[in-house]
Amino acid sequence: MIAAAGDIACAPYSTNIPNGDLGIGDRCYEKPTSDLLVAGNYDAVLTLGDNQYLYGELAGFQTEFDRTWGRVKDRIKPSAGNHEYYIPNATGYFGYFGAVAGDPTQGWYSFDLGSWHLIALNSNCDAVGGCGPGSPQEQWLRADLAAHATVKCTLAFWHYPRFSSGSHGNVATMDPFWRALHDYGADVVLNGHDHNYERFAPQNPDGVAEPAGIREFVVGTGGFSHYGLGTLKANSESFDGSSFGILELTLRPTGYDWQYRPAAGATFTDSGHGDCH
Repeated sequence: MIAAAGDIACAPYSTNIPNGDLGIGDRCYEKPTSDLLVAGNYDAVLTLGDNQYLYGELAGFQTEFDRTWGRVKDRIKPSAGNHEYYIPNATGYFGYFGAVAGDPTQGWYSFDLGSWHLIALNSNCDAVGGCGPGSPQEQWLRADLAAHATVKCTLAFWHYPRFSSGSHGNVATMDPFWRALHDYGADVVLNGHDHNYERFAPQNPDGVAEPAGIREFVVGTGGFSHYGLGTLKANSESFDGSSFGILELTLRPTGYDWQYRPAAGATFTDSGHGDCH
């Protein structure tokens, strides 16, 4: 069983630093979301980028992130967001997570968990040689998928969502990732960036609903702040912009169950199950 969310920790010098670890208004709920992680005893915790605001400094990771989500650091499989790269080469992010975050000139890697294959990608394209067809990362992704072509279930995660009804909306530069994943029958994609929760029906890279498509979750609910609904996109099945929390996934040999778990004080939930292709 795994958990995931992005857009997590306030800066330790922020005027919105948590009051008694309860958060203030609409910000800084990284302690309540991390409490869910500690209680859940997950096999892995996936971070979906923008782990430490505002600039991803190592000092921020070593203080605010570490005292909250860092309590489960031994289980974290991270991905980098745009705020990590406000520090050149994301040195704070790579310095904090070390080898588990992959080669610091790349930031992508993969691993197996039970019968599932999981892939962490880096959506900060300009910093890593691009994300387009033929880019180093896209070539690596296709090679990794080909090497695991016999795996029944595949999940990929990164920061910028290809599809989103939140304030930032769709990010077209992620299309090559989706096409590669779809070509090899991947099942689930997890993203952050928009500070809300959203679940899409399985769809193809062109945004057309398809039973054999990829189901995407946007889980930018790790604690920093909330975003409201922008333009509702096709195939969106669930949206909430008012609750901090984490997405819990039970990875079965031929499918998965999902459960959105709200942090203390929130009430929104979402649950269901899907089958692998």
